[in-house]
Amino acid sequence: MSERLPVVSGKEFVRMLEGLGWVVRRQTGSHIMISQDKGQRTISVPNHRMLDKGILHSLIKKAGLTTKEFRTLL
Repeated sequence: MSERLPVVSGKEFVRMLEGLGWVVRRQTGSHIMISQDKGQRTISVPNHRMLDKGILHSLIKKAGLTTKEFRTLL
């Protein structure tokens, strides 16, 4: 059985990706657009106090990380 994902906010997730070289491009409403590779890979991160586990899992996958890598980066 896999371990549960930690509870993180949208800003915490963005800060973690910035440490990996991602760049915040803009914020539209409650969504932060963050990209890598000169804008070729872009992720829209909801700026919520707590990201739902399904959304968090999807964002981790879109960032090209495994859940184990994500836990170690936090």
